[in-house]
Amino acid sequence: MSLDALPPLRESLEQHGLLARKSFGQHFLLDLNITRKIARLAGPLDGRTVIEVGPGPGGLTRALLEAGARVVAVEKDPRFLPLLEELGEASGGALTLIQADALKVDEAQLAGGEALVVANLPYNVGTPLLIKWLTGPWRPTSMSLMFQKEVADRIAAPVDSNAYGRLGVISQAICRCQVVMDLPARAFTPPPKVASAVVRLDPLDPAPEKALVTALEKVTAAAFGQRRKMLRSSLKQLGGGTLCERAGIDPDARAETIDVAGFLRLARAL
Repeated sequence: MSLDALPPLRESLEQHGLLARKSFGQHFLLDLNITRKIARLAGPLDGRTVIEVGPGPGGLTRALLEAGARVVAVEKDPRFLPLLEELGEASGGALTLIQADALKVDEAQLAGGEALVVANLPYNVGTPLLIKWLTGPWRPTSMSLMFQKEVADRIAAPVDSNAYGRLGVISQAICRCQVVMDLPARAFTPPPKVASAVVRLDPLDPAPEKALVTALEKVTAAAFGQRRKMLRSSLKQLGGGTLCERAGIDPDARAETIDVAGFLRLARAL
């Protein structure tokens, strides 16, 4: 059987008696027009390795395979393995299926080299996975990730906006971040209570060194942990006013008014 001969996703789900599990943050994206658009937004995929987390019934997986990608799919829920194995057979060996918790896998070993990450992330682990890929030992060549819209907006938020915070600073210090697609709740089965969005993250070149990223994590945790306070107070445990002066930052400023470059100066000073 080829990919073109596979039954519609909704039909496959019914055949296997599969329903989304709230405990796994599952909401299925069954419209192949939408999943194909996500694959296109991820860039040219022909012959490239893509890691996908939480494929579920395989809607996005199909689109990635159709685009010519070699897909390594990491699925925690064993109920989907038979359905995904059918997809793997139809792909002619282009799909590698791993049953595992994505927070615990070694992506470098799975990919065997450079890889992109393209995924409709489970809502309950989306942010921890992003931080892992941003700050961990393995860095993807790019990421196209679906989150709850609120989280997507935080990742790409400009300074001095309501959504601007620690997640945006860390993301934008390491990658160019852009919301490339919005999806209403009705696009999913079952519909979640919130809208979703796809964020494209492309690593900056040169990448910030590991020590600087570690310092940035400390500074942003302190600054946004008490975001209503002046930096001289919120950063007191890290040097407060003295740290700000070394970085050329007004110690009376608040975290949401400091841009990414300013936080990187604070991290270097630390």
